[in-house]
Amino acid sequence: MTTTRLNGIEVYFERSGNGPPTLFLNGSGSSIANSGFLLAPLREQLDVLVHDQRGIGRTSVPAGPYTMADYAADALALLDHVGWERCRVVGVSFGGMVAQELAVTRPDRVERLALLCTSSGGEGGASYPMHELAALSPSERRAVRRSILDARFDEAWLSTHPVDRMIDETWAARAEAPRSEDERRGEHEQLEARRHHDVWRRLNAITCPTFLACGRHDGIAPVARSEAIASRLPDAELRVYEGGHVFFLQDPAAMADVVTFLKAR
Repeated sequence: MTTTRLNGIEVYFERSGNGPPTLFLNGSGSSIANSGFLLAPLREQLDVLVHDQRGIGRTSVPAGPYTMADYAADALALLDHVGWERCRVVGVSFGGMVAQELAVTRPDRVERLALLCTSSGGEGGASYPMHELAALSPSERRAVRRSILDARFDEAWLSTHPVDRMIDETWAARAEAPRSEDERRGEHEQLEARRHHDVWRRLNAITCPTFLACGRHDGIAPVARSEAIASRLPDAELRVYEGGHVFFLQDPAAMADVVTFLKAR
């Protein structure tokens, strides 16, 4: 775990595990510190490189605006820093958007691509406009967050599904946790970049094997978003899992399938 200067900012990153070199790209507002549940199964069988993206965690919060091209450029600079000419790439939600931007910009750097609960933007459809939540009252935000996290989530469902209850409570606590001015600014700039994400007309640049995974009940990146991406790629596999936006915590098969895909030769 270390920090290095890339593209004029200090970027915190970690590398651990054994296996094929794999770049992991995190979701909106997510840092390495709160992503252990995702990183652990990857690190068991892959050489995983992960960084706190600009504005998040222990990485600098430079002046905005940020663009999706900025996020992809940071990731490519990190690959150069560690000496990886090519690698596997896995992106979750916002990280899946960055992964697409990276893959259409430099397809020669990506051996295999895993896109989890994400969207292409443009004619392929956008993910839920998370930036709009800021205008809602706290109670309205909590209700909307719950409904888009998993369309089944209501008090009746959660009262009989303890794992889903834990997911809902953890999601809410993280969203409502106090933030410094810099943290709020970094998250805002990330959401602003997210709202302009659109790689739809450039997806044909991706020719590597691609695995698309999504949750059947996801209200942030519905199944149709992954279906749209798959329709534009020549070597794509799409799987739908029983869950919402964090289906990889709800369906035990999901992360095993992702790792199997990323490990393949």
